[in-house]
Amino acid sequence: MRLYLDDNITDRRVVAQLRRMGHIVLLPAAVGYSGVSDAKHLAYAIREGYVLLTQNYQDFLDLHDLILAAGGHHRGLLLLYTEHDPTRDMTPRGIAAAITTKLEAALIPLANQVYVLNHWR
Repeated sequence: MRLYLDDNITDRRVVAQLRRMGHIVLLPAAVGYSGVSDAKHLAYAIREGYVLLTQNYQDFLDLHDLILAAGGHHRGLLLLYTEHDPTRDMTPRGIAAAITTKLEAALIPLANQVYVLNHWR
């Protein structure tokens, strides 16, 4: 899967785990998009054909609704809820496994959909 990670997912362990499981992972810094607005992150992901992974769920839910209401499309949004509690939050390995061995293996469509990774543990 081609994944574009939002600015708020900066843990190198997440990137490493995703790449180890065969995903193409793109970070905003690699394309000069660090610190840009959520709309610009999503627009980039759409233009370049990436599924977007973010912890900023409310803003991206709103952008998802706007895109669909305007008749647009995106490759998919993966949301990660965190509580900053290591006993409850998903680990880097858990995030990669949820994407690869659960969500992707289920063969469900990602395009124009929003999935909360926490539900795919």
